[in-house]
Amino acid sequence: MTEQVRWLDAEEAALWRTFLALERSIHLEIQRDLKTTSGLTEPEFEVLVHLSEADGPLRMTALADALMWERSRVSHQVTRMAARGLVRRTSCPEDGRGAFVSATDEGLREIEKAAPDHVATVRRVFLDRLDDDDKRELARLLALLEGTGGGPQDSAATRSSGAPGVPS
Repeated sequence: MTEQVRWLDAEEAALWRTFLALERSIHLEIQRDLKTTSGLTEPEFEVLVHLSEADGPLRMTALADALMWERSRVSHQVTRMAARGLVRRTSCPEDGRGAFVSATDEGLREIEKAAPDHVATVRRVFLDRLDDDDKRELARLLALLEGTGGGPQDSAATRSSGAPGVPS
């Protein structure tokens, strides 16, 4: 038996499209500003954020979980970043198939250089548009959605290592 589809009504469709447009607009601004103010792409910045906040090298699988990326995407990204001297990949001594990744001194310099402008962009395009009550209400609403598939809470719950990860 086929399930009945609950189509979006006009108000729900408008809300969903507004959310998608806002999300794309924010990411576009972040990408533009990173490109303008640093030598990093947004994916490079995200990887370096997680590595710079970790207590030592991260397993590639833990980095993939923290970023909520497919493992192949992380592998390709790390390969490109290693070629640029931003990260270092090392073999896992206990598991020949596993690998660790860590930021190099150059990678840490790049993230430290890019972070102030990135934070200014996040404030300009997102946080500064909200007053304190708006921020609390948005946090409350986002918390309702966290357990619905793929949010930060889901990622942390399924992560096999205790690797830290803060979304950028």
